[in-house]
Formats: sequence, structure tokens, C-alpha cells
Amino acid sequence: MEPESGTSSSRSPSQLSWVNLSRNLLLAYQSFGVVYGDLSTSPLYVFTSTFRGKLQNHHDEETIFGTFSLIFWTLTLIPLLKYVFILLSADDNGEGGTFALYSLLCRHAKFNLLPNQQAADEELSSYKYGPSSQTVTSSPLKRFLEKHKRLRTALLIVVLFGACMVIGDGVLTPAISVLASVAGLKVTERKLTDGELVLLACVILVGLFALQHCGTHKVAFMFAPIVIIWLVSIFSIGLYNIICWNPRIIRAISPYYIIKFFAKTGKEGWISLGGILLCITGTEAMFADLGHFTASSIRLAFAFVIYPCLVVQYMGQAAFLSKNLNSVDNSFYDSIPEPVFWPVFVIATLAAIVGSQAVITATFSIIKQCHALGCFPRVKVVHTSKHIYGQIYIPEINWILMILTLAITIGFQDTTIIGNAYGLACMTVMFVTTFLMTLVAIFVWQKSVWIALVFLLLFWVIEGVYLSAAFIKVPQGGWVPLVLSFIFMAVMYVWHYGTRRKYSYDLHNKVSLKWLLGLGPSLGIVRVPGIGLIYTELATGIPAIFSHFVTNLPAFHKVLVFVCVKSVPVPYVSPEERFLIGRVCPRPYRMYRCIVRYGYKDIQRDDGDFENHLIQSIAEFIQMESVEPQFSSSEASSLDGRMAVISSRNLGSTSSLIVSEHEDIGVDISIPSSRSVTLRSLQSVYDDESPQFRRRRVRFQLPDSPGMDPDVREELLDLVQAKEAGVAYIMGHSYVKARKSSSFLKKLVIDIGYSFLRKNCRGPAVALNIPHISLIEVGMIYYV
Repeated sequence: MEPESGTSSSRSPSQLSWVNLSRNLLLAYQSFGVVYGDLSTSPLYVFTSTFRGKLQNHHDEETIFGTFSLIFWTLTLIPLLKYVFILLSADDNGEGGTFALYSLLCRHAKFNLLPNQQAADEELSSYKYGPSSQTVTSSPLKRFLEKHKRLRTALLIVVLFGACMVIGDGVLTPAISVLASVAGLKVTERKLTDGELVLLACVILVGLFALQHCGTHKVAFMFAPIVIIWLVSIFSIGLYNIICWNPRIIRAISPYYIIKFFAKTGKEGWISLGGILLCITGTEAMFADLGHFTASSIRLAFAFVIYPCLVVQYMGQAAFLSKNLNSVDNSFYDSIPEPVFWPVFVIATLAAIVGSQAVITATFSIIKQCHALGCFPRVKVVHTSKHIYGQIYIPEINWILMILTLAITIGFQDTTIIGNAYGLACMTVMFVTTFLMTLVAIFVWQKSVWIALVFLLLFWVIEGVYLSAAFIKVPQGGWVPLVLSFIFMAVMYVWHYGTRRKYSYDLHNKVSLKWLLGLGPSLGIVRVPGIGLIYTELATGIPAIFSHFVTNLPAFHKVLVFVCVKSVPVPYVSPEERFLIGRVCPRPYRMYRCIVRYGYKDIQRDDGDFENHLIQSIAEFIQMESVEPQFSSSEASSLDGRMAVISSRNLGSTSSLIVSEHEDIGVDISIPSSRSVTLRSLQSVYDDESPQFRRRRVRFQLPDSPGMDPDVREELLDLVQAKEAGVAYIMGHSYVKARKSSSFLKKLVIDIGYSFLRKNCRGPAVALNIPHISLIEVGMIYYV
């Protein structure tokens, strides 16, 4: 941290480092509730899952020591070494997760498959995060991958497969965590039956999913204390069990016991690794939730609290089991001293709910990012916190997750079978992350290919052994994440393919600029007062649907703006860089282009100010164009070329326009009396139903500046008058169909799959927060 001015300049470096440390300590405290709920509840079921099945014949002290040694080294090598020391450094503008790695790769090598990307996107401040790729000569490997589109598609499929497995985690984590926590009631005096336990687990799960719409922040202040009390509890119980039952367990830290374990158990020991890997489930959350915290805070929390607590707990459980071999089926609850059983049971159930909550929130985030990549249908995204950016709720996905989680809980009723599925899902995500991290090391960090290969081979060997053991258990429940992933991948592929074909059609059927210029400034029809915002996916050129408007409508708005809302491969786009404004055709046509850019983690908020920001940005562009010679000198730029970044953070008066705001009660006074009574009454009903649009009205006026160019003044006056007359949103209501000559598979994907998804997802107008009363839709069939 550099001292800036005022009081900060008087601070010594030690004071500044103390401020930084205290901030990281506070974030580390908050991270317990969000990041570590899942990882810290693993002791509930790891030993039980490991010793069920093939290891039932090896219930002896030596095997238990070997099992603990495996757990210790797994926790040390994967969460501590791979994630804490290496992976947390590979952030994308502070964001983590599979998509952050993919986003970094897309920017430092031409791996991007998103349509409508422009050179101007590379000027975004967040785009340049990390080492500069311009200074380094292109490697043969990079050129090879950039040249072959199939390899880039394969990379996207790998990323989406990882994302599907995270969605699988979102289904399996609540099921296994809640079921394992209520299993404690089996060891009480009353001994509940399996059916009663499943019913109780289902009630808790329904309650958990029903509360999602409140948002994490409403109960987040409770989360960290719950997990901290849980960690103190398991640490204390672990320490008690080591001292009370078998202090010699400390020797099992030596890897020698792993060799003895495999020498004794052989193939059965290898299959049992499917249970041992459950000790690292939830590790991916450290990287995925990096955006809410800092790498230092997550490192502090894991290295100094989580890691010691988990190691001591597993050590204590192993010490207890070595002297109580018959308690394997319920090792965690049996190892709790009787006087503290009930408090620990309550806190275990709460910790399981907290862990599930974090994974459900991460699932919403993944779905949102898939949509930004053009790989998931439009869904309703609700921003649940005004203070914590990125906390979202997706109703449709929430209820789908709930139904799937309940189906798995009722269908399997056993944490071991669910654990087989859960382990496979988590290990697959880690395997994908290791592969992407290797590519980041080569292309972004520009490390030697050999160093990257050492990293890849080291962790792929470790994770590959676990993954192979998890795949052995596919018939015993491991098929669940594979089936879920296949279904979600099919949805993603069909949506991505259909969207790409539609975009490709638009690209190849653009309206000729010569044809438009031949019509003249009136476009061959009557130009009436008002602004027409024509939505298109094209970032350049004029969409085919515009010729439908011109030929089918008797009149058109005096000011036309082609609006393209698109995603760019960065997590966030700052409001100052959100709008790109340009001109289409010469000045008399009054036609503009506005590109609205969002990052893959940005939320498109419905703040009702979009129109006003747009008008102000266009006015600033008109003023800028008259002053800066590079905009007006080139003839090409006046037709459909150069665009400028216009800041949209604050709505306020500038040299181009004076902005005045006023409260507006009742019917909108900006509606001219010439409009029909019906339309005005409709508007008043709409205002009553949408109070957020009534709070304030913004009016624009031209400043009294005698030095202003007359042409510029006239153009700005037209813009202000058009705004006063009203804004209409114009969209194509498209139907996408496969050509008659298409193959059967393509017809199946487009005519049935893509058509079904389009009909059952949110309409583009709703997703873009377009007021229904101002919307004009024109039908068009795309034969792709």
C-alpha cells in the first residue's frame, strides 16, 4: 500500500502493514462462514466412508494409522501446497475459479469463442491484468492452439465439464452434509430409524432452499461464529481423543505408514481412496470464492486455523478408532465424550447447513458465468445484497437443485453412496483446475513448459490415483454426477450451438451500408419524433432485421441507436468503461451505435437510468467528435467505424447537456397530448405498478454556449427533443429453424432442443430489463 496524502502520508510503513494485516484478519474471520463450511464438516463422514465396503476385513490399528497418514498427506499436498501456495496466485482481477483461469487464457492467447469481440475490448483496464502478453514472442504451442478451432472448442468443453461438476457439487453437498450431521441421532438412547433420519434431513433441506431468496448476507453474520465454534469443538475433541486413547497416533504422520497400509490392504486399500478423498471436498471453494476476500486472508485462515484443526480432529478420530474398532460405522459421533454430545450435535447440524449454503451460492455464480459465456439459457438473476457485490439468487436453479437434492437424499439414504458420487465430482473439478493452471503457467505467467509439466504431472498423478478409485465406485452411486453433468452439458452445448448459429446468420446477412446511404437521411419513410433503441447482437454492421423494420413500418424514429449488450472475458467492467459509442452513417441520418459491455461476474441491475446514461453518453460523443480531429477526419469513421469509450458512472450536467431531476407523481408529464388517451392511461397504470420508475424524472437541456458549432447544437437539440418525445425499444422476435438440407442431428438440436430452451427461458426483453409498455417486436425466422 502506498501512502497517498493527508493523514495517510504521516503513517509509517509499519502502521500501513498493520492496517493491511488487520484488514486481512477481518476478511479471514469472515471467510470461515463462506469458504470453509464444507471442508470443515468432512470429518463427519470420512472414516465411515473409507472403512465401509472392501476395508471391512482390515479393522486393525495398523490400517487405521495408515488411513490417517493418507488423510494427513492428502490435506498437505492438495489444499495446502496446490491451492494455498500456488493456485491462489492465479487470480483474475482478484477473482478465482475455473472461469477466472479460462478468462485469463482467453485474454493472453486467442482461445476466446465468444462472438462480437472487438479490439476496443482489449483497452479495458481489467483486460490488461497480469503480465503483458505483447512483449513476449508467440510460442509454437500457443500458435498451434490458436490455429485449430477444434482445440479451442475442446478447451471450452473441458471448462464447462468442470462447471457441470461444480453444479453436481451443489446437489450433493447439501445431501451428504445434512444427512451426515443428523446421523448423530442414531447413537442416542432413542435411536431414530433410517426413515426418520431421512425425513428430518429432508425437512432441513427444504428449509435451507426455501431461505435462499433472503440472500446469504441476511444470515452471514451468524455463519463465521458457527464455523469457528465448530472448529474449536472438533479441535478440542480431537486433542482429548489423542491424549485419552492413543498418543502414539502422532507417529502416523510419517509416510512410512502409507507404504505399510498399501502393502497390507493392496487393491482393497486403493479402492478405499474413494472415501479418503472426501477429506478435501470443499477445497475448490477456497479458489472459487476468492473474489469476496483476498488471497492473503484465505491463506491465513487455512494455514493457521483450518489445517491444524482438521489434522488434530482426524488424528483424534483415528486414535479413538484404534482402540474402539467396532465404532467405524459412526466414528465421529462415537468419539465425542458423552457430556458434550448434544451441543456438538447441534453445532454439527448448523455447520453442515452453512457448508451447504456456500456451495449453493457458488452454483448460482457458476450458472451466471456460463450464461455470460453464451453457454446457458437466460435465467432470472436476483441480486440479494446491496453491500456485497456478486451475491446472487437464481429462483429456477434453486428449485431444480432442491428437487435433485431431495431425490438423492430419499433415493440413497446413505452417506457412503452419496460420498462415492460426491468424491468423483470434487476430484474431477480438481483435475480440470490442475490442467487449466498448467496452461495459465505457460501462457499467462510465461513459465517454462518443463516447470509447468512438472506441476501437471505431480498433481495429476496424485489426483489421478484418487480419480481412478472414485471411478471404480461409479456403479455404487458414482454415476450420479456423471448423469447430472451429461444433462447440464447437453443443455449448455445445445444453447451455445444455437446461439452461435443465430449470430453467424446475422453476421452473414448484414444490411449493406450502400443500400442504407441510397435511401437518404429519411430512409425513404417518415421520421417521427422520438428515439428508437434497436437491440442487436452485432457489434458492427446493421442487422438484417433492420431492413424488415424499414420495409414494413410506415414511419420510424428521428434518432436511432443500435444497442449491443455483450459479455467480455473479464470479471467486471467499470462504469467509466461500460459504454462504447459510435456513429452509423453520416450526421444527417441521426443514427448511432452503443455497445454496452459487461464482465462475466457483472450483474445487469435494473436501476431505471439506462436511457438517461445512454442519452448523456451520445451527447458527449457528439461533442467529442466535433472537438477531436481523429473522429471527424476519416470519412470511414463517419459511416460505421471509430467508437469512443464514454464514462457512465455519474448522471450529471456536462458541457454538452444540463441535467435536471424532479420528483414525478401521477401520469408522466413527458407524454405529449397528441398521444392517445389509451396509451397515457396504460402508462399511468405501468407507473403505479413500477414505483421505482416514478421516483425521479430526468430532463435534459442545452447549455447557453455561444461558441458551440451550429451543426453540433442542432444535433444535440434533435437528441433532447427526441428524448422528450419518448423512447421505444425495438427487438426482433426471432424463430430459429434448421434448413431443410440440414442433417437429422442438426434438426434435432435446433428444431427441438434449442427451440424448447428458447420457449422456456426468460425472454431477451425481460433479461435486459426493457419496460414492456415501450417494447416493439418484429417477427423474423432464421434458417440456420
